[in-house]
Amino acid sequence: MPTPPERPVSVRRYPCEKCPLRPLKIFREFEPKELAFISRFKKGELAVDKGATVLVEGSHSAHLYTVLTGWGFRYKLLSDGRRQILNYVMPGDLIGLQGSVMGEMQHSVEALSSMMLCVFQREELNELYSNHPGLGYDITWIAAREEQMLDENLLSVGRRSALERAAYLIAFLGSRAKSVGLNGSQKLNLPITQQHIADTLGLSLVHTNKTIRKLINRKLVLWRDGGCEIVDIEGLMQLARWEGLGEARRPLV
Repeated sequence: MPTPPERPVSVRRYPCEKCPLRPLKIFREFEPKELAFISRFKKGELAVDKGATVLVEGSHSAHLYTVLTGWGFRYKLLSDGRRQILNYVMPGDLIGLQGSVMGEMQHSVEALSSMMLCVFQREELNELYSNHPGLGYDITWIAAREEQMLDENLLSVGRRSALERAAYLIAFLGSRAKSVGLNGSQKLNLPITQQHIADTLGLSLVHTNKTIRKLINRKLVLWRDGGCEIVDIEGLMQLARWEGLGEARRPLV
């Protein structure tokens, strides 16, 4: 697959020292030297429209990205166009690390809403690993966390019923969104369609619709034109037999 043209990087509107994500309790604080390096490492911000492709499977990119605002998802396609959504990305998540190790992206990333991305030069990763072992550990932690989430998703697809799968996915996304300040103090709203849920859980759209209807009837969620509103996240967790993220403070690159 041909490499998509590199997009221009905008001017820096959010200095790392004033990053709107840093005050959130979920993220650990930088050491002064780490913050100075990350500030040099960052080349600017990139605005991405809803529905745009951020990275394409099989492509090479000179950049890594950290999500500053918005939602996206990682996915793979079969040759006939069927899609499997692998995971979702939210503020604080790193995009494109896989391409640094594998040489090219093994999955694609699409914007689920409008997004703002912090842009980093991939070739400067060597300096990060060589001179900032704490940040190198953070990158390893981020990769291990992604593996942990994929393990839980595989368990869900393999062993939970369709109803339990849907309950788990919605509770999982809601918990992650809340931890990074999405929706603020308002009710948790997920900008996903039933097709997204079907493509994540490996269900047909008809089966997904019937499953979501059961969650609505149990007064666990509401479904609106803009997506899913979580009414009772504890009820969803109980239905899915899921104990929650159990996540302590995490790195932010």
